[in-house]
Amino acid sequence: MYRAYQTFANLHDPVRLFASASERVSKNWFGNFSLNPMQRLAAHYEQISLLGFTHSRPDFKIKSIVDSLGAEQLVHEELVYSTHFCHLVRFTKEGIAGQPKILLVAPMSGHFATLLAGTIKTLLKDHEVYVTDWLNIRDIPLSCGDFDFDSYVEHIINFLQVIGPDTHLMGVCQPTVACLAATAVMSEDKSPYVPASMTLMAGPLDVRMIPTKVNELATSKPITWFEEKLIGVIPSQFNGTGRRVYPGFLQLMAFMSMNPDRHAESFRKLYEYRVNGDTEKADAIHEFYEEYFAIMDLSAPFYLETIRKVFQDCDLPNGTLTYRGRPVNPKAIKKTFLLTVEGEKDDICGIGQTLAAQDMCNGLAGYRKSHHLQAGVGHYGVFNGKRWEAQIYPVVRNHIQSAL
Repeated sequence: MYRAYQTFANLHDPVRLFASASERVSKNWFGNFSLNPMQRLAAHYEQISLLGFTHSRPDFKIKSIVDSLGAEQLVHEELVYSTHFCHLVRFTKEGIAGQPKILLVAPMSGHFATLLAGTIKTLLKDHEVYVTDWLNIRDIPLSCGDFDFDSYVEHIINFLQVIGPDTHLMGVCQPTVACLAATAVMSEDKSPYVPASMTLMAGPLDVRMIPTKVNELATSKPITWFEEKLIGVIPSQFNGTGRRVYPGFLQLMAFMSMNPDRHAESFRKLYEYRVNGDTEKADAIHEFYEEYFAIMDLSAPFYLETIRKVFQDCDLPNGTLTYRGRPVNPKAIKKTFLLTVEGEKDDICGIGQTLAAQDMCNGLAGYRKSHHLQAGVGHYGVFNGKRWEAQIYPVVRNHIQSAL
């Protein structure tokens, strides 16, 4: 399966590169004349050049932000710690220190952490932000070992220790389960690095609550079906040759198949905006798909364990989740302030799936727990876009301030 995909990608890439180059030439030579044939051709070339997957992380492209006081601040990005599987990247504003520290755990779900660039820019208004920049498993040699669910939790624990005390933890979608598990383990161990607050956003903490199509797919087949049908082997042209993976292209195609009309309409609008000179709207669509089509593979052990533990057996809400063989006990969380955030129109994680963390963490006093249901947003809108910035972020910021 993976070899067949890669062969097709290798054949298709020259076409996309030609289209991309032709688009640039058309714009440079004929861009000063409105609605000329070459502009239309350039718009078509742009569509073709976007229609393909890349497997390298794009840049975060965060050079500056406008803070909460309306002042523009230069942003510095640096690598502060690395493992075989992840870089811990820090974003700071030049000349500003002492602001609350956030560890933002990006999903390992087929996209790179750069998908959260908009989230990071907003958080940087009032915080210092650390991000888990997961590496593409197909580029990691087998000699570095396997990556599974316990490895995921362990990375969060280790990164919290690297950053230091009084760090605020935030998980977006898939990592919310691992974030809660890491916080529970550290709380039970009375670690000095237990996060001061934890924000869980649009995550599958209890998928029994209003199941979505994604949940139904995960439970419609036995785990052996997923292993036999969806797991591929990395071809010999990559450093991770021989690794068993859930290919990123399968993950992305599954998500796109849920809303094919919406994606087709976006490409139609891209062409329309471009030929009509609506550059800002066209650029926004282009940038989204440039990022959305940058994909990474998932380690097979991690993917299969996530399907079984999170979606099929519901280990966390059933009280059977373990970490390195020891039970995960959310009741052990006593001091960490908890915020759960959901979107009214989320078709990935249904309403109530993230809220369930409130009941699991029944060792927390009521004043340490809060919930926000955002009207009018889908899954992506919970952590990116206008409503995230204008309505959800102020709730997150106040939540973090309450834990200081």
